[in-house]
Amino acid sequence: MKTALITGITGQDGSYLAEFLLSKGYKVYGLVRRLSTPNYIYLEHFLPKITLIEGDLRDQASLNHAVKLSQPDEVYNLAAQSFVATSWKQPEVTSEVTGLGALKVLEAVRHFAPHARVYQASSSEMYGNATENIQDEQTKFRPRSPYAIAKLYAHWISINYRESYGMYVCCGILFNHESPRRGIEFVTRKITDGVAKIKLGLANELVLGSLDAQRDWGFAGDYVQAMWAMLQQDKPEDYVISTGETHSVQDFVQESFAAVGISNWQNYIRQDPQFMRPAELFLLQGNSARAHNKLGWKPAVNFKSLVTMMVNADLERLKEKHRL
Repeated sequence: MKTALITGITGQDGSYLAEFLLSKGYKVYGLVRRLSTPNYIYLEHFLPKITLIEGDLRDQASLNHAVKLSQPDEVYNLAAQSFVATSWKQPEVTSEVTGLGALKVLEAVRHFAPHARVYQASSSEMYGNATENIQDEQTKFRPRSPYAIAKLYAHWISINYRESYGMYVCCGILFNHESPRRGIEFVTRKITDGVAKIKLGLANELVLGSLDAQRDWGFAGDYVQAMWAMLQQDKPEDYVISTGETHSVQDFVQESFAAVGISNWQNYIRQDPQFMRPAELFLLQGNSARAHNKLGWKPAVNFKSLVTMMVNADLERLKEKHRL
């Protein structure tokens, strides 16, 4: 039986990954920060099957303890301050957790589980406003936010540990991936939650920033399978994970309203400058040919299905909450 340690297990990716690894017969450990109110909502249906260890990416001793206790075959570093807007308001915390946190994870593995294989969650945000219309593993990085810069540090330190210490470390450069478990502060979930509220008569408008930004959106449940596949290869490499399709925020809005049978979506949208980024990215689109060819990975859920899945989940949640 293989053992995996997942940082960020309570989040969207961590919960889907834990579920997937359990289905593969893994023993799963998860690193969790101590909170006054534990946030295990996405783990509830399989919580008895996993082992949680308290720790923090800013605390080397806690990471050392987690690695020594779990003795993992595989480590997935998914924990981060992952909201771009917050990274402008809390750049130092973002740098410590998202950037230096990855270094601390690598150090813990290097000293206490040197044969473990490590997955580092890199991000398409590192490309920023790339000069190429489609980005792959060779595209130059041009980060445009404290979050992207912190992710780029984590990415390069991971590569350096792989090359300098011979560690098995893979970086997955994942493009935007969503699900019903996406945090409510992210624009996709803000849209599907808002549309569901409008459909149920709980709201009459949806307030957004730019509708023009374009992203390559996939399903998180598909993407965690690519993370696992990276660590099953003979040689560690870095991979872009994406759908290869791009859609605008407006497309996401239209598709969400269409899912609930509302065609005049413009009547419900109000744009507010406070939701604009200081340095906006307008087009991110990934080429995941390497993952297709070497990992045999392809996304299973398309854009329309993803949006419909998210809207329906928010409708059901709100109906239950408000007893509608």
